[in-house]
Amino acid sequence: MHQPIPGARFVDPTVLARIGNLEMVAKMVVDGLINGTHRSPFFGASVDFAEHRGYVAGDDIRRVDWRVYARTDKFYIKEFEADSNANFAVLLDISKSMGFGEKISKLDYAKTLAACLTYLANQQRDRVGLVTFDEQVVDHVPPSAKHMDVVLHTLDRARAEKPGHLVAPLKRLAEHFGRRGIIVVISDFYAEPEEIFDAVGLLRFRGNDVVLFHVLDPQEVDFAFVEPSSFEDIESGEQIPIVPSALADQYRALVAAHIEALTTRASQQQIDYMLLNTSQPLDYALFRFLSMRERMSRTR
Repeated sequence: MHQPIPGARFVDPTVLARIGNLEMVAKMVVDGLINGTHRSPFFGASVDFAEHRGYVAGDDIRRVDWRVYARTDKFYIKEFEADSNANFAVLLDISKSMGFGEKISKLDYAKTLAACLTYLANQQRDRVGLVTFDEQVVDHVPPSAKHMDVVLHTLDRARAEKPGHLVAPLKRLAEHFGRRGIIVVISDFYAEPEEIFDAVGLLRFRGNDVVLFHVLDPQEVDFAFVEPSSFEDIESGEQIPIVPSALADQYRALVAAHIEALTTRASQQQIDYMLLNTSQPLDYALFRFLSMRERMSRTR
């Protein structure tokens, strides 16, 4: 059960989706969260000392630590937190199944979440990037301090039009994220847990901090359908006649088992995992992300 964040301003994601301006929405949600919590240790370029690194040609000689030089006879540069900001990238699933939703589609919710997260990271002075994918990579915006506008534009035009293949694109993307950074994957994760973590494990293996946001519509979790009817597989278009009352308990058990498997595998591989349904305010996801960033900063 998620606990409310004292003073934070929660906004119905359905209302946010109607605004239509991702930049405005991201600013509203992030600023509302930060102002509501009254204190943020996560924002702004810090000038706290972080670590030393070896001097290379072109470095500002004023940043040489002469005390260390006196002890070691070697030149070392003082690095500060502001110098060690991360690459931050969102990998967004835009396969056809993400188009499902009663009040708001999973994709619209995910796009808004992605906009908020990249805005948050950009405020942190991280280099932000974005990848959208279905059965293959659709758009790739490499992390950069200057790419916030490009990220928002790419999110705005993303559509859930083709069947997806979650695992293959993630495996192909691993080679593009060899430099340590933060990678957020947003998807409905319709694949076998073992295959999912084989793919995201490659990103983790390369030194990245990986966060999974599992986005589902409430109907996918609760299966509150009553009337017998034909259900359509969004990915394949196949129609299947179903009597909901006969399958509801089995369906819920399968969903619960899938979520439990994802949770367990994520914990085993030191990957942050969060289940969201599209009725939940985005503030919860952002607060969880901020908490994760604080924990990472203590353990690095």
